[in-house]
Order: sequence, then C-alpha cells, then structure tokens
Amino acid sequence: MHELGLVTHVARTIEEISREEALTQVASVTLEVGEVSGVISDYLLDCWEYFRKKSEILKEAKLEILKIPAVTICDDCGKTYSTTEFKKNCPYCGSELTHLVMGNEFNIKEIEAC
Repeated sequence: MHELGLVTHVARTIEEISREEALTQVASVTLEVGEVSGVISDYLLDCWEYFRKKSEILKEAKLEILKIPAVTICDDCGKTYSTTEFKKNCPYCGSELTHLVMGNEFNIKEIEAC
C-alpha cells in the first residue's frame, strides 16, 4: 500500500508550507489524482483519516480528490482518446504508436487554511 507513503509525503509538505506561511490550521486539502496513476482513492482516504489525527495542523482537514482522466495521443494521426477505454491502440487509425499525455498525475492542487 503505497498510499500511506503518499499521504505521509503530502502531510509533511503541508506542515512545511504551514510553517513557512504561519498557518495554524488547515481546513481542506485537494489532490489531483490521475486515472492511471495506480493510486487507490479509498486507500488514500483511509490513510488520510489515520494520519491527520497525528498532526495538530491537519486534525480537522478534509481531503478532496479530483480525478484526472487518462488521455492518450496517437503519434500517427494526432488524435487523442480515452486511455482506459481503448488502451494502447488508437481507435481512429489502429496505430500502436501512442503515448499517455495525462492521467498519471499526483499533485497537491489546493490547501485551504482556516
């Protein structure tokens, strides 16, 4: 379960930012999680619930997760398509010369202080 490691990293990053910005409490944290990032949102939320209780600044913080759809582009025809639906083969021209352009992200998008 790498989600615990991810939550630990996010929490430490937020605590560091909070010290730099003199924040005393965080109300919410919004993460962007790519559809094919390998991160399981339910596990992430469970780990967040466990970890936030150990952090004074995060004890009331809500975690929001924004899913980023996986999109692939075809190098031959230049069209984009849903990665999860069509995988590696372009549905327009059948080419296998494709690559992922989004959907593998894991970012802290927003920190809301109270």
